This record gives sequence, C-alpha cells and structure tokens, in this order.
Amino acid sequence: MKVFIICSKKFYSKIEEIKNVLEKKNIKVFLPNCYDDPTAEQKAWNQGAEVHQKFKAAMYKQSEDTIREMDAVLVLNLDKEKDGETKKNYIGGATFLEMYDAFRLGKKIFLYNDIPTGMLYDEIEGFNPIIINGNLELIK
Repeated sequence: MKVFIICSKKFYSKIEEIKNVLEKKNIKVFLPNCYDDPTAEQKAWNQGAEVHQKFKAAMYKQSEDTIREMDAVLVLNLDKEKDGETKKNYIGGATFLEMYDAFRLGKKIFLYNDIPTGMLYDEIEGFNPIIINGNLELIK
C-alpha cells in the first residue's frame, strides 16, 4: 500500500513518528511536497507575488501527480494554535484541495481526527473519509 501524508506544515514535526509506524506495517509512505524544505513557500513569497503564484500552482500539480500514484492519503488534521486560539482538527486550504484530488481520483482518505466543524464540514463529509482517531492500525 502507498500512502501520501498531507497536512499543514505546522504539523511536520509529527510526521516522522507516524511514518515509522506505517512503514513497520509495510506501507510505503510519501511525504508532503515541501517536507524537506518547509520554508520553500516563504522563499517564493520573498521573490514576489508572481513567483509565489507559480510556486503554488506547481505544488498543486505535484500533489495531484503524487496522489494519482497512491492508494490513499492520510490527512493529519491536528489541533493548530494560532494567535492564542486553538483550531481543532485543522485542515487548511491546500490540504482540502489535496483531499478533493484524492476523492476525484477514487483514493481512500484517512482522517487522523474527526472532521473539523466549520464551513467545509459538509464538503469533507462528502469525501467519505475514514476517520481513524489516531489509530494507525486502521490504515489498510
């Protein structure tokens, strides 16, 4: 089985542990596009809006190409702290789009935690994700 981990870069510190557990289950794990360089987007912004736009477009295309080759995606929707506020089970815009690509391409979508409440709840529910509540043994 091949699984692409998708999440906010704020959660990259959690990936290594999850990757190790999945690999022990003989699952081939693919990491987020900028996992090796979490500052890549900021570097693109520093070069101007046009460079950033092209960077984002390339990342969307790269994600779609990766998802096409996967059996599933694992969405790490963890709690995100920002400005003294906790966003429970956070899914950002880019992760949402990757989930949509996985749905369109008929791939399994595993959610690490419950669907976050908010304006995209119905859309995410429509992707029919498999909610594992942190239990990586359910990925198969």
